[in-house]
Amino acid sequence: MHRLKSNSTIYRFRFAAVLLCVKYLLLPTTCGVLIHALIVGNPKLALCGVALIGLTVAVSILQWLLAARAWCPLCMTPVLASKRCAPHRHAKTILDSHRLRVALDIVFCNTFRCPYCHEPTVLEVREKKYREGVPHSRG
Repeated sequence: MHRLKSNSTIYRFRFAAVLLCVKYLLLPTTCGVLIHALIVGNPKLALCGVALIGLTVAVSILQWLLAARAWCPLCMTPVLASKRCAPHRHAKTILDSHRLRVALDIVFCNTFRCPYCHEPTVLEVREKKYREGVPHSRG
């Protein structure tokens, strides 16, 4: 089981995963609000729908920026970004999305399995191993 090298990397994975889940919730909500506003003819609800479009775009951009640097520690492929790489043959999906599967695993299980190399990773900082008898330089 692989571990990540710093707390900032763990925060980046968690934040990108939460934003991806929020994006998957915002897309149908925005469409539903806009369709309902058009059917009912409510201009205030339509304005709310337009604001939701802006929020969805902002969340998508922020998620895209964070996910580009959320790499698998083994294969160095961004697991929360859309790279269009061929996934592992045993990689599972949720709603036909490997990224959503990884994001939900990160949010709820604190671990994930890379869809490209299929290696498990736990969201913990790996401990540094020092060899005995070797002097360490401080600088």
